[in-house]
Amino acid sequence: MKKILAMLVLFVAGSTFSQESAFDTGEYFKFRIHYGIVNAGYATLEVKEAVREGKKVHHVVGKGYTTGMTKFFFKVEDLYESYFDKKTGKPYQFVRKIDEGGYEKNQEGFFNQSNNTVLVKDYKHNKKKLFKVPDNVQDIVSTFYYLRNHPEVDNMQVGESITVDMFFDDETTQFKLKLIGTETIDTEFGDIKAKVFRPYVQAGRVFKEEESLTVWISDDKNKIPLRIKASLAVGSLKADLKEYRGLSHPLVAK
Repeated sequence: MKKILAMLVLFVAGSTFSQESAFDTGEYFKFRIHYGIVNAGYATLEVKEAVREGKKVHHVVGKGYTTGMTKFFFKVEDLYESYFDKKTGKPYQFVRKIDEGGYEKNQEGFFNQSNNTVLVKDYKHNKKKLFKVPDNVQDIVSTFYYLRNHPEVDNMQVGESITVDMFFDDETTQFKLKLIGTETIDTEFGDIKAKVFRPYVQAGRVFKEEESLTVWISDDKNKIPLRIKASLAVGSLKADLKEYRGLSHPLVAK
């Protein structure tokens, strides 16, 4: 269950956004998370609206939490937020407030896209630090929404991949997403055609290997995350979309 919300916002799923956006204010997702055969918890993502630098921006709030016996043995309460530009997708600010079995972080990051820097304020340790970042860098939440509107994603062929610079855990990493095929999957909303992606993640403490994650994204204008499977260092994890509302386009099921 470690970093469970981070995996969702990262793996379910440049210049400017495409003209017809895949999402808008009011979009909401709720996922049921299974650890093996156990119903371990839930995660939600909601698109709201806020104002930054005098402009209306997207404000995405992501929450993750354990339930039942899982909460008794390993309590998770995660909050991730991102404020990013409606036209360019560039982030203004991120929030990361997590408690994962006693592992805690309480941070805010403030992006200066003109100077290519991000100021991270660590409230748990009462310190702050300025980091140099590449042009068009994303945070962990904005990455998912940026990719949903990226014009190259629609034209990807099986075997091709796309890479995004992402700032996370006080460093910039290259998040790589590879298209491995298409599949029609059974969901709570019917059979839905999906594109199957393989994100490349860091092997080690959490994941078994670089190709431990698979994500199914609806093959339509919404590009919503339908399912995630992960092979962890200990056990396996699965997340399924349980509830949605506020989609920009109709979700078509067979």
